[in-house]
Amino acid sequence: MKALTKKGYSEPTPIQVKAIPVILEGKDVFGCAQTGTGKTAAFALPILQMLDEKKNPNHRPAVKALILAPTRELATQISQSFTDYGSNLKIKHATIFGGVSQFHQVNKLRTGVDIIVATPGRLLDLMNQGHVNLSAIEYFVLDEADRMLDMGFIHDIKKIIAKLPAKKQTLFFSATAPKEIMSLANSLLHHPVRLSVDQQESPPELVRQSVYHVKKENKRSLLKHVLTNLAVEHALVFTRTKRGADKVARELQRNGIKAESIHGDKSQASREKALKGFKNRTVRVLVATDIASRGIDVVKLTHVINFEIPEQPETYVHRIGRTGRAGSEGTAISFCTYDEMPYLRDIQKLIRKNIEVVQHPFAA
Repeated sequence: MKALTKKGYSEPTPIQVKAIPVILEGKDVFGCAQTGTGKTAAFALPILQMLDEKKNPNHRPAVKALILAPTRELATQISQSFTDYGSNLKIKHATIFGGVSQFHQVNKLRTGVDIIVATPGRLLDLMNQGHVNLSAIEYFVLDEADRMLDMGFIHDIKKIIAKLPAKKQTLFFSATAPKEIMSLANSLLHHPVRLSVDQQESPPELVRQSVYHVKKENKRSLLKHVLTNLAVEHALVFTRTKRGADKVARELQRNGIKAESIHGDKSQASREKALKGFKNRTVRVLVATDIASRGIDVVKLTHVINFEIPEQPETYVHRIGRTGRAGSEGTAISFCTYDEMPYLRDIQKLIRKNIEVVQHPFAA
């Protein structure tokens, strides 16, 4: 409580209200929640409390809790939360991720830790080398499970799960619940309590929204037209698929526009490089898939362009919420083909307004 007061937390978020009592009762959880809902505290606080209650000061720590995250950034973020919330407890944790030397991570593990926060690849490496023993795990958290799948981690995750004890409490979090996620959850969870928090359903007030009706084959020409004629300084462009993101970025580069793509098939290093370039504005356009775009938080982003309209109307709200933040104005432009009209109608129904239609040279 002291640590939370110091962090300035006074009211729990909806996911925390729902999850904390259920986790403290020892039940498995399937939580549908996006980043920014407060879900890290929803699982970190009860885990810290339960570990602290059972802690024997005379025993060397054994790894009792494992949190798996898809990226180094998220693992670091979760780890920082454990540091903040557990600042007055004698609970130790280690953060394990690839892309850096394993030397310091192995040294930390040797001192004995209660909690490991890890990305799947590096954790498996250290397990295979005999540096990590998961036989005493009591709490297992799989965070951003849909993003794990998108990044191709499913086999690594299954190998890790095979090394965990059968009797444990499992907490499973995912922003979306496609078929593959549900089947993974069903294989992992034992009589889970299902929790979900309502997605934000209204776009930020300061975002100007417009839609361009266009033939599919003219979308790339339209994108070049918009970027050039509207003097767009800095744009996040959304596609539905990874291949689509690469194609759009390549086309822009051919047209002399500095662009990069970011998605789950890219290496950690190339994702970080693209994001860094976008944040420091050496990259003008970042083309992203929805799952890869989570965690992209760019100050004063002027434009979000929906190169393809998302199938879920809530995703649209989430996408355009990247601009118009913290009192600055933003612009959201959507390219809509005849096939995408039903998605556009669903979006307009959700946000309870018609989006302004713009006339242009490539109109369908």
